[in-house]
Amino acid sequence: MLTKAFIPYKGYYSTPFARWQGSMANENSVTLGAATVKRWLQHKKIDPKNFDYFFLGITIGQHRWFYGGPWAAALSGMEGIPGITISQACTTSTTSIYQAAIGVETGYYEQAFCLMTDRCSNGPHTIWPNPMGPGGEVISENWMMDNFAKDPWAGGAMIQTGENVAKEAGITREQCDDLTLRRYEQYLDSLANNREFQKKYMFPAEVKLSKKKSILVEEDEGVTETSAEGLAKLRPVIPDGVHTFGSQTHPADGNCGLIVTTRDKAKELSDNSDIEIQILSYGFARAKKGYMAMAVVPAVRMALDKAGITINDAAEIKTHNPFAVNDIYLAQQLNIDVNKMNNYGCSLIYGHPQAPTAGRSIIEGIEAVASSGGGYLVWGGCAAGDTGGAMVIKVG
Repeated sequence: MLTKAFIPYKGYYSTPFARWQGSMANENSVTLGAATVKRWLQHKKIDPKNFDYFFLGITIGQHRWFYGGPWAAALSGMEGIPGITISQACTTSTTSIYQAAIGVETGYYEQAFCLMTDRCSNGPHTIWPNPMGPGGEVISENWMMDNFAKDPWAGGAMIQTGENVAKEAGITREQCDDLTLRRYEQYLDSLANNREFQKKYMFPAEVKLSKKKSILVEEDEGVTETSAEGLAKLRPVIPDGVHTFGSQTHPADGNCGLIVTTRDKAKELSDNSDIEIQILSYGFARAKKGYMAMAVVPAVRMALDKAGITINDAAEIKTHNPFAVNDIYLAQQLNIDVNKMNNYGCSLIYGHPQAPTAGRSIIEGIEAVASSGGGYLVWGGCAAGDTGGAMVIKVG
């Protein structure tokens, strides 16, 4: 269990998420993310010179991203510090936060910043020389679509992993549709009272349309209105499968940021020093080939064990759920109520920019627990390669 790593209350933000090819489609996600950090720090009146290390979480290559962490740090106003780039598909945020926490725990960092950012829109197309190929034709790859379509190790498309778990666990189309509707209703709760809950943590992204004109993206873009009737009309993506385009997430663009520091520094930077946010543990796992959703369960169990609590101690459970089957399987295996997880929304509904997805979910979880009087936040999610990550955070 970790004992020394803390997050200041309100020492975090997430931009809205925009469905791919929306308002953020033409922005370099590194420069957009760093510019958002700089604006947010100014808004919070936090001196960027007090940070001593920078973590850049990103999964989709951008122009000049070779310079990664140090470049993003400098653009954020932290010119004098080094940084590192972390890429672990959908658990990138969790691993970035954990690595920052380990640095604080061991005394290597006193005040670290984690920026997680991605742009699924206009994904890179990469080519490699292939002089021994027929006619010297190059090897090419579309970063987004080719990797969604095939895991080079398991061999199947990303959605096939969800269908494999559904078949083995006996999960039905009806269960997936019911869960999707429930998650949409929970997301609507975050929009109530003029987006009262979202405004607890959401910070707008400033998108440049030209040298002289920019817009603020202040709300999620591209969330699909959902009803039982609408879901029932959709065809399965894979014939005889349980998932439709309604019961799986959509690619998106966005970023989020978070401070990891010591207890004393967290109190200094906190909007309310009476609310402590302590990072307690991390979990990781890998499921059998082609069964990605299953990896969340052992990862969560590991994080719970390291924190010294049980799932029944959780005040809030948040997940990254690219497919509805993820939450249904997790609830079955841990014997919990699937309808009480993911209050105020999840990636199934508001989209998945990969690197910042878990970060936004964790931030939402922190706010949900703080609003309810404190307790343990348990987060879990799957990632490409049949892997999973998890984290336990104590709030209050």
